[in-house]
Amino acid sequence: MKYDHLQQQDPAVWAIIEREEQRQNEELELIASENYVSPAVLEAMATVLTNKYSEGYAGKRYYGGNINIDDVENLAIERAKKLFNAEHVNVQPLSGSPANAAVYMAFLNPGDKVLGLKLDHGGHLSHGHSVNFSGRLYNFVQYGCNPETGVIDMAEVRAIALREKPKMIVAGFSAYSREIDWQKFKDIADEIGAYTFADIAHIAGLIAAGLLKNPVPIFDVVSTTTHKTLRGPRGAIIMCKEKYAKQVNSAVFPGMQGGPHDHITAAKAVAFGEALKPEFIEYSKQIIKNAQAMAAEFIKRGYHIISGGTDNHLMVIDLTNKGSVGKEAEKVLEKIGISISRSTIPNDSNPPMNPSGVRVGTPAVTTRGLKEEEMKLIVAWIDEALQNKEDENKLSVLKKKVKELCAKFPIPTK
Repeated sequence: MKYDHLQQQDPAVWAIIEREEQRQNEELELIASENYVSPAVLEAMATVLTNKYSEGYAGKRYYGGNINIDDVENLAIERAKKLFNAEHVNVQPLSGSPANAAVYMAFLNPGDKVLGLKLDHGGHLSHGHSVNFSGRLYNFVQYGCNPETGVIDMAEVRAIALREKPKMIVAGFSAYSREIDWQKFKDIADEIGAYTFADIAHIAGLIAAGLLKNPVPIFDVVSTTTHKTLRGPRGAIIMCKEKYAKQVNSAVFPGMQGGPHDHITAAKAVAFGEALKPEFIEYSKQIIKNAQAMAAEFIKRGYHIISGGTDNHLMVIDLTNKGSVGKEAEKVLEKIGISISRSTIPNDSNPPMNPSGVRVGTPAVTTRGLKEEEMKLIVAWIDEALQNKEDENKLSVLKKKVKELCAKFPIPTK
């Protein structure tokens, strides 16, 4: 993109943007929630649509001059419906946690009981953690993973649900590498008359591509961010049964937020259009191939992956047997130009700011065009860096290798 006005008017901001673009080009992003949008999505976010206020919904706005905004919002809705086989879609949520807050507002009252996945077992802050609004406003009880297998224990989910009788059951995650059996969650919820809420923020792209099971036709309500594997702008959407459309819409606006960000809505529409193309399926298949190749190489080198592998785009690695912790690994790998995120492991004895594990994901590197052989090479470099974390010369050599690899796979900005 051209940024002539920005360069001339504010060189200080432009210099920071240039440095970040260079960093992204020269380093590898293995953070599971990150990706690179297409140039078309990038351009949509930098349009005059940002100038408009459009509180309300298509045909029912509280401001004049919204005929074109109605068109772009309706286009985004129709594409999302087709992509996920959804009865109703609200494309206005600004991000994942606000979308989840709107879901709770639509279906619950403060103090209602909800069943969600524990944070250290792979859940999200907004699935009931005590420091989050969800844990403060609602009475969350939590389920976890089987300590032997690292997989969600559906027998435990059912036992807790029958005992606690929650009003809603939340399924979804931010750090879990196995496919979820949505129907089993639905069956359990039906036993006790609970609402079902799926948060598919991490795997929405893989679901849209038909590679993982789709909860949208099964669950009452589903939220997702529009970035991560879906490879769109930073934002979110909510999908639900038509019978819940009014209460979901009211929870988003005026319940949770005012005017939507119309330039982001346009970018969502572009991303959904891209996800409807055959090339998106091939990209999604490669995400999983890359993640599984990476997991296999980590296991080969003696690393302990929670659940023993991956069905999706990510894995959580317990570093305990490697004499390291998440924060240290994150900082060491940053020195060689590889970004990861620290992560708790189930029943982690270490604090969240310095947990026992790391989370690694493949969406961003897959978008750049890297494949299985490069994944094996990257794991080898990670292993070498962690084994030589005090050797600055060794880390410097590895950083050069990372930079040389990245030069072959530029990020998609033009």
